[in-house]
Amino acid sequence: MRALVNITWHIVGAQLARNADQITRADMSYCGDHLDDLGVVYLQGPGKFSDMDVDCDGAQGGPQDDGRCDASTDTQDTTAIRWVIEGYDVGISDLNPHEHSFVVFGNSGTRPGWKTFSPRDVGVEPASLMAVICGDQMKSARIKFYGIWGDSNTDDGPRPSVGEVSISLGTACYGKHMQAGTGSDTSHTDPDVLYIAFKGEDAVPGKGGANWTAGNFDDFHASLVGLGDKLISRLEGDNGGDGCSWDGHCAGASCTRAQDCADQLTCVKGKCA
Repeated sequence: MRALVNITWHIVGAQLARNADQITRADMSYCGDHLDDLGVVYLQGPGKFSDMDVDCDGAQGGPQDDGRCDASTDTQDTTAIRWVIEGYDVGISDLNPHEHSFVVFGNSGTRPGWKTFSPRDVGVEPASLMAVICGDQMKSARIKFYGIWGDSNTDDGPRPSVGEVSISLGTACYGKHMQAGTGSDTSHTDPDVLYIAFKGEDAVPGKGGANWTAGNFDDFHASLVGLGDKLISRLEGDNGGDGCSWDGHCAGASCTRAQDCADQLTCVKGKCA
């Protein structure tokens, strides 16, 4: 159900998400072609973006837990940044997938031949802020959310995979059909989700830069917006001051579909407009 990844550096593209019966290819990439000029790492495959599945790892239960994680067979009661959250000493010991907006990014594993990628190797800090642009092909629109880099993909599947967020963030993007499990309508399988990580310590909200004890998605996410908007401005680039947030994908850029174009632009006769 999750997009599979062929971890390659400095290439651009994206791949159609595949459901549990169609996982046969691994052609997603962590792209660093704008690491030096814009300070970002993002996910793509050949011609498309990623999909979205939900992650239920982290602190369990709480008033926001409505049972949609119950079907998960691999939920862990900790995230990869528990040590960071504990160090903040803010009254919680870890992220809660039902309350905190977070992204699963990077791939780890020890199995022979397993491809790995650590965002830390290119300057992305643990518990830093990420942007998630949730596409909607029916509306040709994109909705922007922010989340913490809170977990990593491991080697518990047949091949490395990407495209996963906390269930609260998945719900914000695509509604309550997002849930754990392998059913045909438990995740978002369209290839229109863009995940962007930012390198540098300035991307880390830290102890006082987020409402870690908010207790719900809306209030926690609201505490990330100020820093998120500041970081996303890195992507404005030299676009003539028209507010385009994705350099090289603004009005007039070549495209094959709406997902190739920034912001509210769509693809008209091979050009973003």
